[in-house]
Amino acid sequence: MRDEGGAAARVVAVIVAASVLGGCANAGYYLQSIGGQFEIWRRERPIADVIRDPATPEALRARLRTVLGIREFASRELALPDNESYRRYADLARPYAVWNVFATAEFSVDPEQWCFPVAGCVSYRGYFSREGAERFAAELARAGRDVYVGPVPAYSTLGWFADPVLNTFVHYPEAELARLVFHELAHQVIYVRDDTAFNESFAVALEREGVRRWLERGADPANFRAFERTQRMRSDFARLVVRYRGELARLYRSELDATAMRARKREILGALETEYRRSRDGEWGGYAGFDGWFAGRLNNAQLASVVLYDRWVAAFSALLAREGGDLARFYAAARELAALPKAERDGRLAGLLSRP
Repeated sequence: MRDEGGAAARVVAVIVAASVLGGCANAGYYLQSIGGQFEIWRRERPIADVIRDPATPEALRARLRTVLGIREFASRELALPDNESYRRYADLARPYAVWNVFATAEFSVDPEQWCFPVAGCVSYRGYFSREGAERFAAELARAGRDVYVGPVPAYSTLGWFADPVLNTFVHYPEAELARLVFHELAHQVIYVRDDTAFNESFAVALEREGVRRWLERGADPANFRAFERTQRMRSDFARLVVRYRGELARLYRSELDATAMRARKREILGALETEYRRSRDGEWGGYAGFDGWFAGRLNNAQLASVVLYDRWVAAFSALLAREGGDLARFYAAARELAALPKAERDGRLAGLLSRP
């Protein structure tokens, strides 16, 4: 049995330290965080118990058996942590685990950061309720920030606690389910304080390699082809966003007055949406997986949320190739990068991108 009392004591200690470091204004935020985590603990059960329960729907029982196979593969074949994470299940009775708030200045593509005692500084702030995230986003918007609230199906506690499988993603297609489990476990392998782009890019590179190996082990070839197609479109989408983010960055470095800059900003964001729809209806064959991302009015913060996850993915993929696909050597090389000062780390990653 898990020592939930000890875990709770650790969380309370984090909240106390956070309140001291962050000031009383942050107390409500930390209280919602611990409340959300306790709610997950209250709802979770061992997957084996859920499978044996005669009240469990057969579709859920089948998915949980698939999860256990993915989980074993993660540790056996990908050298990801062999712990209690993703061996329990919780139905949160909502569509997402958390909602992340991203923010930038009106004329900046660099996301604001929030700092916490355990995770360090990160480029988003997570809420266990959509209402809480939207209230905070509204405060930032009133202060003149560009804001974006992004729903998230899962998150990692970085190995501090055993993260469960959630209803928010358990019914994903097999490849997507494996991708998410591998991604979140990757955060338990390497996590660098104050460097969201490094952490997310490492996890994305690892998830892609992991899913490729999972599907190659004998899954339906059609699933592998579908995954490869989706990956290509994800990469195309990320490159599209990065390109237009670059255009905005150049605009914001210009000497235009605020009125002209706002007008040009709207033009650039409009061109991004137009090009996306042309790609969707053209070479992507009508794939509408990113339509929801374009549902609202685009802004800097929304672009920043994509770039954070993709900035160094190609560099980590190059690092894996340099290590001959050996994951143990790849992890060791990534840990060496993680130990460097940020400027030197970014320089090394940029160097990997420039190699043929």
